[in-house]
Amino acid sequence: MSRIILYGFDGSTYVRTVRMLLAEKKVPYEQVPVHVLKREPHHPEHLVRHPFGKVPVVDYDGFRIIETSAIAPFLDEVLPGPSFTPDNPRDRARMHMAMGIVDSYGYPALIGVAGFHLFPDFIGGPNEEARRQSIAKSRLVLTELMKLRGKDAFLAGAQPSLGDFYLAPICFYVGLTPDAAEVFGVEGFAAWWERMQALPSYQATAPQLG
Repeated sequence: MSRIILYGFDGSTYVRTVRMLLAEKKVPYEQVPVHVLKREPHHPEHLVRHPFGKVPVVDYDGFRIIETSAIAPFLDEVLPGPSFTPDNPRDRARMHMAMGIVDSYGYPALIGVAGFHLFPDFIGGPNEEARRQSIAKSRLVLTELMKLRGKDAFLAGAQPSLGDFYLAPICFYVGLTPDAAEVFGVEGFAAWWERMQALPSYQATAPQLG
């Protein structure tokens, strides 16, 4: 069995993306906590692993991988178990579009909402105008992702994909805030969110808060 070391703490949404995938694959791994809220990714020992001070980082049999957009597809391909990459070009494109939307637009907006309520010191203090803009951008992101999903159960088809594992951990934090109803009140989101929360991998990787 290959040795997998995952650097990053459970509260990171992108770390949870990788943990959900590993849980679905039922593959053991070692986790080394690197706490984002304590600024540990910028400590010298982690900057050797990731020169831009981010998590997660994965070592796979000595092969180091940074960036979730590279980590998740690699692990999905090399590890045994079900694949979470669609087997046809159109659905793969939908998955990659979902991942790209989350990376480029979804994460900043959704974490902007969550951070206002849950981590104000980490984001530089509460800013009401930034909150308002984050809510609007979050709704746009979720609206477009639900259009991408169409009538399918998940973002890129009938089964979960890496795109779903990207989005769900961020929505977890928004769901803890008073703005959840407004942000999540877009057509099609409720059904997708209910399915994601029912996944054993989602339930098994919930961060410990407090």
